Order: sequence, then C-alpha cells, then structure tokens
Amino acid sequence: MLSDRQEIHRATAVCGLAIFATLLVASVGRTADEVDDYVEAQRVESRIPGLALLVVRDGTVVKSRGYGLANVELQVPVTEQTIFQSGSLGKQFTATGVMMLVEEGRLDLDDAVRKFLPDAPEAWQAIKIRHLLSHTSGLGDYPRDFDLRRDYTTDQLLQAIYASPLAFEAGAGWKYSNLGYVTLGIVMEKATGGPYGELLAERIFKPLGMSSTRVISEADIVPHRAAGYRLVHGELKNQQWVSPTMNSTADGSLYTNLLDMAKWDAALTSGSLLKPESQLQMWTVAKLADGAKNTGNYGFGWVCEEVAGHRIVRHGGAWQGFVSGISRYLDDHMTIVVFANLSASSARSFPAIERNVAAFYVPALKTHDEGRK
Repeated sequence: MLSDRQEIHRATAVCGLAIFATLLVASVGRTADEVDDYVEAQRVESRIPGLALLVVRDGTVVKSRGYGLANVELQVPVTEQTIFQSGSLGKQFTATGVMMLVEEGRLDLDDAVRKFLPDAPEAWQAIKIRHLLSHTSGLGDYPRDFDLRRDYTTDQLLQAIYASPLAFEAGAGWKYSNLGYVTLGIVMEKATGGPYGELLAERIFKPLGMSSTRVISEADIVPHRAAGYRLVHGELKNQQWVSPTMNSTADGSLYTNLLDMAKWDAALTSGSLLKPESQLQMWTVAKLADGAKNTGNYGFGWVCEEVAGHRIVRHGGAWQGFVSGISRYLDDHMTIVVFANLSASSARSFPAIERNVAAFYVPALKTHDEGRK
C-alpha cells in the first residue's frame, strides 16, 4: 500500500491527490458506519453484553473496535484491548505448535499416539498425530458425566479420556473431538518436557508480540479481562465456574484480544511461523483412510470451505460464557474476527454476524447468506 501511495503522489498533483483521499475516506467511512449499525443492532437484539470486531483487508486493519460492555456490573465498555476467552478458536494455535514440532522432527504426523502415551488402550493402536489434528481419531467430546469442576492431574485426565469409547476406527470417519485436542496438548508435553501453553508462548505469542494472549487463569490479575455471561430464563447471569485444569487444556483454553489477533493474522499472511507446505496442509481438508475428504471439511485446527467460489478457512469457539470466531477469506485477502461475552446457547445470532459483516466488504458473499440475520 505504501508503494502504491508513493506512485500516486509522484504522478498526481497535490490538489488531485487530496480530492482522491477525501473520496476514499468518505467511502470507507460509509461502510464502517453501516457495519457499526448492523453489529450494534445484532448485539442488542441478541442481548449480548459486549462484542469486539476486527476486520483486516489486504494486510491493513480497517476496523478494530468494541460494542457494549466487557463487564456489566462495573459498566466497563469493550475496546480493542478487551481480553476474551477464545474457546475452540484456540485449536489453531495448538495445531500450529504441533506443526512446528513436526518441522523440527520432534513429532511426525504419522507417529502413533501410543508412542508418547504407552498406557493408552489397545483400541488406540491405530490413532496417529494427524488423526487427532483432524478429528478423525474416533474420539469425541467430553462425556455427559465428565466433571468440569474437578481439578484433574494429567494422569487422571488421561484415564478419563481412555475410558471414553471410540466412535469408529482411526481414519474411518470424522467426529469433532475436544478430547483429541486435550490429548494433543499432553503429547506436546511428552515431546518437549513442558506444558503446551509454554510452547505456544515461547514459539508463537512472544515472537509475534501477542502480549495479551495466554492460557486462562481466573486466579491471576489480568488487565482488560472481560466477564462472561449466560442467559437463564431470560435473565443475565455470570458464567459458570470450571476447574483450573479444565481452563488450561489444549482444546482451546486461551485469553486473547483484537490487537493480538491482528498480529496473528499478519503472521499467517506472511507465513513467518511455518513453511508454506505446513500451512497449506493445515488449510486442506484431511482425507480419511479410504481417500475421501472428511465430512467436517476439517484440516488441522481449521475448517476449510468454499463459499460462492471464495475460499475460507475459519474456526469458532464457545466456552464459559464466551463465543468467538475467525474467518480468513483467502481469495479476498480479508479476515474477520468476532468475540462476544455471552454463552453460545444464548447468543443465537452470533454465527451470522461474522458472515454478514464480511458481505459488507465483499458483496459477492451476500448471496450465500441471503435471509440470514
């Protein structure tokens, strides 16, 4: 963009450039106002206390702002600094950490998980690292009787996971699996000798200057932290409490904010963290043992889709009174990130907000979401 502006400056009279710049700002301003009006209307209608929106186009942040309240009791507004729990959006960071270890030769995608967890059941014999990354291991979500308020040791957590029956043989199907990503975090610990959160901090967050992104700790003092909420019989309530263990697993237990997500997006665009072939593999739908693509359109830590001819990699998250979403429109060089502090079961219109914001900037996407709120 800077070189383009320099060319214009050399080729255009000062007066003409001023007129051009005025028209450009006016055009962007009109779009921004429309987006703000839409987002605020959806926030109010869905009774979402607070919401944060990031829009990046061609590597430039064109919108980074908050709407509503980060803390209802203290009447603190949401800003671009406000820190949200990101839920399963964090799986892309776990997957990136795994791919870094693969590039270093400390892990291999075809390593058997039992190489690192030798006490795993015989039924796990065919499960490989790639199966955990793509949700094709046969593992599923937390069982109904799983106690999210219990502070498990790593061994206790593993035993609970081992007791969960496999839905199918590894590679034979697709089933979204938080347990699979929890297991990945433990495998990373076995491979490196330290918690997965430390690996992400040292290899991703610190190098990128993502100073607000970290593993959740409700005990720590965290500046700009938002409170999470849920609706119970139409009344706003605080988030439900879970144990420190269940707020530190690799299925997505992270704090982050818009400022840090802009840095993350820039790193993905530049390819500064992984080799191009590794990043491409993450953004390619993983195949099953029979050669078919998995039904979840899932790569490694990302859902990979094509909408109206536009390639998109995305992921959402929901946890403890928060919902999140990131979508990278690869052909349109655009990224949308949305955070909100209301539980997924209450924030019914949240998934459509990101899609409809994207359509403000790329009208061709509007036909896909015609009629959606």
